[in-house]
Amino acid sequence: MALIDLFNIKKQYDVKLLLDNVDFHLNAKERVAIVGQNGCGKSTLMKIIMKQEEPSEGKCIINSAIQIEMLSQQPRFEPHLTVREAIVNELSQLQEAKERFNALTEILTVDFKNTALLKEYEEISAFLDHHNAWNLDDKIERVLQEFKLKEYEARPAVSLSGGEQRRVALASLILKKPDVLLLDEPTNHLDVYMVEFLEEILLKEGFTLLFISHDRYFIDTIATRIIEIDNKKLISYDGGYISYLEQKENRMHALQKDHENMLRLLKQEEAWLAKGVRAREKRNQGRKKRVFELRSMAKENPTLIRKMMVELEREKKHFNREEGISRKKMLFELENIRYSVPGKTLIDHFSARILQKDKIAIVGINGAGKSTLLKLMLGKLKPDSGTIKQGDFSVGYFDQHREMLDDEKTLIETFCPNGGDRIEVQGSNLHVYGYMKNFLFPKEFLDKKIGTLSGGEKNRVALALLLSKKVDCLILDEPTNDLDIQTINILEEKLINFPGAILFVSHDRYFIDKIASKLFIFKGNGVIEESYRSYTEYLDIEKEIKELENLEKETKPNSPSLCSNTPKEKQKTKLSYKEQRDFDMLPDAIEALEHQIEALNQCLQDPACYQQKGVNAISKELSALEKAYEEKSERYFEILEILESF
Repeated sequence: MALIDLFNIKKQYDVKLLLDNVDFHLNAKERVAIVGQNGCGKSTLMKIIMKQEEPSEGKCIINSAIQIEMLSQQPRFEPHLTVREAIVNELSQLQEAKERFNALTEILTVDFKNTALLKEYEEISAFLDHHNAWNLDDKIERVLQEFKLKEYEARPAVSLSGGEQRRVALASLILKKPDVLLLDEPTNHLDVYMVEFLEEILLKEGFTLLFISHDRYFIDTIATRIIEIDNKKLISYDGGYISYLEQKENRMHALQKDHENMLRLLKQEEAWLAKGVRAREKRNQGRKKRVFELRSMAKENPTLIRKMMVELEREKKHFNREEGISRKKMLFELENIRYSVPGKTLIDHFSARILQKDKIAIVGINGAGKSTLLKLMLGKLKPDSGTIKQGDFSVGYFDQHREMLDDEKTLIETFCPNGGDRIEVQGSNLHVYGYMKNFLFPKEFLDKKIGTLSGGEKNRVALALLLSKKVDCLILDEPTNDLDIQTINILEEKLINFPGAILFVSHDRYFIDKIASKLFIFKGNGVIEESYRSYTEYLDIEKEIKELENLEKETKPNSPSLCSNTPKEKQKTKLSYKEQRDFDMLPDAIEALEHQIEALNQCLQDPACYQQKGVNAISKELSALEKAYEEKSERYFEILEILESF
């Protein structure tokens, strides 16, 4: 059932057309990711759905019975509310429903034949079921812990940083569970562990989602469908990010084939037009018009195909690390570094060497000291103890605040401060527009002041400026923030081919896996671990170790003494992470299989149905479904037995 329907939507700001006669439909339980270049209209589409913007043309039909909520980029809280109160305040409707349910339960034990109260009881019960609001206090506690807000729960929400306030707002929304949730870059300001928790909640609770994200692993995990805004149109792709890339490649091949067919037709029509006389007859003006249309398409299609091909090649490109290159040149040598802030040790006796070809990702929980390490290496901070030795080389630094940019200068003044329109890029002399085109800037942007650009556009300028410099080492602090996927792909391509060392802080798992050959992992309390695994592999192993540790704790004996005459084994008191996940998800999966099996059995009783599909095909499908049903049912009963043993 469609909850949101947009028909023939057109959105124009002055002379800039963002969306041109687009249709969009969102069904219950869908999780749709919107992708596309910054400024293409992703956020505008969301604002039209939220009725914060009106379309220039078209119709927007939204089911009046549903509740739609959107994560604000800049949340607002009442000044007197603490973090916990701000979250609880957003859940007042659920709290009231719970209180009314409890009151009705007591009334109906006496007045159990009151049909009006029974109906209200069923409606409230269904409402609480839909929002999974039976144990709100426990869920509030968990979200405070997982989003690292527990330590701030008694502080006024308005006193937190912008990123922390976004986490408070996001916590409220996922607990509130509206019928449709709109999220604009929800993983910004979340570390990788918070992102994993968010993924778990969104999948487990069955949200209906429309979201914008540049985190490709997040998109692949969450999305059931992707819509791409390209050239003012919407193109829909089923599945997650990997499926989107495959379908986009198939679409490119289909476009190439259509283009070849069109060129053959154009050749025939051009031959006809060359005859001249008949082409000028009035009755053939339509055919003549068609020739001109074909000419126009013949010019446009190769551009579109090349654009898609370049994007796909950037995405599919694997690590191109050179073999046998001398790695002897030492850039930084850190010996026994220690650094603290009041009440907290960020770096405790850390030693490392950074060599000329190293690609190192600095990862870990928020607030652990990752950016601090960069500032120590750049000399912006001094260590409490230990030494940092630096070789003779040049460094290019990108920070989250874009300090290298002057808002009063235009793009061309930024890149050509001494006048002219040409720049030196890694030893090549280029026209500034030719270079900026690589970072998706149209020619008319050259005269725009930096201060008029969006956050994402400023990041693109800062990165383009940094990558134009001839340096031996790049130090990057959250370089993918506010960038669209197309720009991240460009950045990845530049970094993979960068001949020097790269140190970067990031929470983008896909980006880290693609660039880094080594990890510095901030574990908290000043501990930094080194690893040569991919970040995804490291996180998977870390998760498995935690599950094993939890199992070990749950199965430890009560008594430490093994010589006791009456040893008592400590009983398991809760399900493991995997068992709890299976317990939550299996009932729905089993029910869905039951419906599919029932439908196939009914089909086998209907000649029209089984003749159309084929008896053998139905039998094979039925056999596979029944096998899956038995396996899932057996697993569910195993977990029930575990629960009964508590």
